[in-house]
Amino acid sequence: MTSEIESAQQELIEEFEFFDDWMERYQYIIDLGRKLPEFPDDWKTEDNRVHGCQSQVWMHAEPRNGRLHFQAVSDSAIVSGLIALLMRVYSDRPAGEVVASEPHFIGALDLDRHLSPTRSNGLRAMLDRIRAHAAEISAGA
Repeated sequence: MTSEIESAQQELIEEFEFFDDWMERYQYIIDLGRKLPEFPDDWKTEDNRVHGCQSQVWMHAEPRNGRLHFQAVSDSAIVSGLIALLMRVYSDRPAGEVVASEPHFIGALDLDRHLSPTRSNGLRAMLDRIRAHAAEISAGA
């Protein structure tokens, strides 16, 4: 049986196959970031700040019936788009599934080759934060 996360990753990979070049992909990622849900100012705390990102990034995560729900925001258009990709794959998914899944979409989309080293580090930092929150939920913390 295919997991929710695997299905979401495959959908993203298929969406990106429609684009002929990286400029189109970057624009699509930026457009996704513009559609992020509103992030309340009172969530912009030091505890919610994601360290390791060149841009300012805040992430709020909470359990909802054994699932990880998160929202995030950045002051960078491209990072906001990366947040949107991560939300599509991981938000509102079973916490155990988040912990157990590998983010193969990053390599499949060539994000690891087309993002700057600082953006790649930021993406990894956000992914690490998501997986840490999911591990806490899975452990019943």
